[in-house]
Amino acid sequence: MRALVGVSRALRMLAHIVRALLLVQFRWRGYEPERRRRYIAWWSGKLLRILGVRLEAIAPQLQGARLITANHVSWLDIAAMHAVIPEARFVSKADIQHWPLVGALATAVDTLYIERASKRDALRVVHRVAEALARGEAVAVFPEGTTGAGHPLLPLHANLLQAAISTDTPLQPVVLRWHQPGIPYSKDAPYIGQMTLMQSLWLILTAKDLAVKVEALAPMPTHGADRRQLAEALAGRISAALPAP
Repeated sequence: MRALVGVSRALRMLAHIVRALLLVQFRWRGYEPERRRRYIAWWSGKLLRILGVRLEAIAPQLQGARLITANHVSWLDIAAMHAVIPEARFVSKADIQHWPLVGALATAVDTLYIERASKRDALRVVHRVAEALARGEAVAVFPEGTTGAGHPLLPLHANLLQAAISTDTPLQPVVLRWHQPGIPYSKDAPYIGQMTLMQSLWLILTAKDLAVKVEALAPMPTHGADRRQLAEALAGRISAALPAP
């Protein structure tokens, strides 16, 4: 029975992605920024619904320029956050731009790609993020640098926080928690270890009563901050918002 549910969700998801690819190819360039944001929020929310994911959202307190910093669990984290914060430009690993279908959509929403293994590329992306923040944009990063099981929080990398410090832009911490009834941290959502993308996708497609909570915490100032100390304070803030399993 769950396999049939998974196949049905997969077919609907594929159709949803193909429609978006056609829009990106033929109409996206003519959309004004506000219309793009509305579409991103709608498309991301519908993707979650197609996959049987219930969205629980606490809206961010900030608008305008900010560095959105979230814990990272699933490849679906971006969709969950875009459903709530459609204006965010994400910094993602460079591999994503080569993923079938999804890569083209990520590029269309102005994703900033980073080669995580390259220190030189990390510096380039810090400059790119700082430029975007200086223009008044909202940029979203996953400071853990990789996906985790949901709890506990992995150590945070401080490099990208320098972009917010350099531009005196506040941080907007966001906490993501994938859960199911009676299970505070879902085993179906995390994309970790040696799991392939297709294995992770099938787990989500066949999951029952999966939900994601997107909680925006109080903003954090960055003026004059040391990036490592700021990373420690950010880790404490996010960890405190994650309930014990």
